[in-house]
Amino acid sequence: MEVAAIFTLMVVVATLAALALTRIAPDAILMAALGCLVISGTLSPVQALQGFSNPGVITIATLYVVAAGLKETGAIQWLAHLLLGQPSRLRQAQLRVLLPAAGLSAFMNNTTVVAMFIPAIQEWATRLKLPPGKLLLPLSYAAIIGGTCTLIGTSTNLVVDGLLQTERGVSLSMFSLAWVGVPLVLIGGTFLYFFTNRLLPERQGVLEQLEQAREYVVDVEVEAKGPLVGKTIADAGLGSLANGYLADIERNGELLNNIPQETTLQAGDILMFIGAPECARELRRIRGLKPASGDIHKLDIAHHRRCLVEAVIGPDFGGLGQTVKASRFRSRYQAVILSISRHGKSVPGKLGAATLQVGDTLLLETTHDFVDQYRYRKDFLLVSSLNDSTPPDFRKAPVALGILASMVILSATGLLSILEAALLAGGGMVATRCVPVSKARRYIDLSVLVVIAASFALGAGMTETGAAAQVAQWLLLADDLAPWAALALVYLLTVAFTELITNNAAAVLMFPIAVSVADQLGVNFLPFAIAIMFAASASFMTPLGYQTNLMVLGPGGYRFSDYLRLGAPLSAIVAVTVITLVPLVWPF
Repeated sequence: MEVAAIFTLMVVVATLAALALTRIAPDAILMAALGCLVISGTLSPVQALQGFSNPGVITIATLYVVAAGLKETGAIQWLAHLLLGQPSRLRQAQLRVLLPAAGLSAFMNNTTVVAMFIPAIQEWATRLKLPPGKLLLPLSYAAIIGGTCTLIGTSTNLVVDGLLQTERGVSLSMFSLAWVGVPLVLIGGTFLYFFTNRLLPERQGVLEQLEQAREYVVDVEVEAKGPLVGKTIADAGLGSLANGYLADIERNGELLNNIPQETTLQAGDILMFIGAPECARELRRIRGLKPASGDIHKLDIAHHRRCLVEAVIGPDFGGLGQTVKASRFRSRYQAVILSISRHGKSVPGKLGAATLQVGDTLLLETTHDFVDQYRYRKDFLLVSSLNDSTPPDFRKAPVALGILASMVILSATGLLSILEAALLAGGGMVATRCVPVSKARRYIDLSVLVVIAASFALGAGMTETGAAAQVAQWLLLADDLAPWAALALVYLLTVAFTELITNNAAAVLMFPIAVSVADQLGVNFLPFAIAIMFAASASFMTPLGYQTNLMVLGPGGYRFSDYLRLGAPLSAIVAVTVITLVPLVWPF
C-alpha cells in the first residue's frame, strides 16, 4: 500500500475508535478526521467537502422541515391515536404497535414516529396494568424495519442513494427497496409478535412518581364540536395519563366525584386533572380539549405559539399577598396562571381567589419569549419552560398530510426526483404555515447533517488512495469467493460498524469497500449497495446503534442485556432475509 492509503486507514481506525470509546460529539470527531485528510494533502478541499453538496444530505435536511410540519400540526399524533386505538389485551396492543409503527416509518422519520407513540403506549401500560417493556422495544424495532421499505424511510437510504448518484450515476426510485423491505416487515413483525413475551422479561418504566413531583390541578374543557363528545373516558384515553389522573368533572354547575371509566363525555364538561407539570403538556396534545381558564382566551398570543412555563415567585414579586385576580397577572406579564403548587402540593379552591406567596411555583401558559424576558428579573427566583409543550395546530393537520401524500406520489410516479419532491414539500409546509420558518430552522439537526457530510470525506479518502480496494482484497480472502459469500461479509461488517458507530457513518465508510469488492469480483455493484442500506439500519443489539433504541431505554426500564435477548435473533433473521432476497431482486 502507498503511504496515503496507510494514513487514510489510520485516520479511519482512529475515527472508529473515538466514536465507539469516547463521549466526544460525533460531529466534532468526523470534522477532525476531515481536517486531517485535508491538512495532510490526502484530499483537496473540494473532495473533502463534497458531502455537504450531496443530494442525499440535502434531501435529509429538507425532510426535517417536512417532519416539523407534521409534528407542529399534530398530524402524526392524530394518526397515532387513530391507528393505535384503545386495546384491551397485551397481544392486541402489540399488534396495534407493530403495524402502524412500521407503516408510518416508511413515509416519515422513524424517530418522530417513535416519539409520538411513546406517550400513548405508556398510557396503555398504566390502564391495562402491562409492563411497558413488552411494547416499547418492539415499537423501536418495528419503526427501524418499516423505514427500510422506501427510499425516504431512513436517512441511511438517502445517503447511500446520494453516493450511488454521485459515484455511479444510478438513482433509485421511492419504492425500489419495497421488494425486500415489505417481506422483511412481515417476517420481522411476525417474530416480534410471537417471541417478544418469551424473550423480554417484565420491566417497569422509569416514570416520575406523582407524589415526588410538583403537583398541580389542571382544568380543561371538552370542546362542543370536538371528537371527544360522546366518547367514554377510557375510549378518549383520559382515564390514566402517564403524568396525572382525572380527579373530578364539573358538569352544568355540578361536581362529579369518583368518576368511572365508562362515563360519557359531554360538550362543555370541565375536567379537573391532578398531576405533574408534564400532565398539562399531555392534555394540550389531545384533540378536542381546550384550557378551561377564561383568562386563556384573553391572552393575545396565537394558541399554537404558546408554551408551558414554570416560575417560582421571588420576594420582589409585585403581587405578593394579593389574589391571582387582584394581582392582574395576565395583563402585567402576558401570561396566564394555569395552576399553583405550594410545598409540592396543588393549592385547593378557586384559582382566582388563591393568594400568591413567596416560593409558590406557578404553571403558566405564555409565549416563548417569557423565559428570556424574566429569567434574570427579581420577580421570579426560577423560570423554566417545559420542553415540547407548544400545542399542535390541529386545524392544519389535513394540509400537512396532504403535502406528505403529494410528495410521495410525485416521487413514486417519477414526475419529480426525491430531492425535488422533498424541496417542494418543505416549501409547502412553510408556505401554508404548518411550521413557521423560525421553528423549521430549529428542527433541522445540524449535528446529524455534519456527521453525514463529513463521513463522505472518509469514504472519498479510502477511494482516492486505494485503501478501499485494499480492504476489499483482504475481505475476499480467496480469488474464487462466491458473490453471495462476499455480500454476506459486507453485510455483517456493516452491521458491526452500525452497532459501534452511527448508522450513516457506517454506510458511508462501507460504500467504497463494497463497491471495490464488486469490482474485483467482476459482478454488479448494486446488490452490495442495497445490502449496505439494510445492514446500516439493522441495529437491534445495543441501545446506542440507533436513536429510537435509545429513546425507549428509559421509558421501558430496559437493561443492555434486553437488547441482546430480542435484538440478536432479530438481527439474524433480518440478515438471512436480506442476503437471500437482495440477489434475487438485483442479480449479480
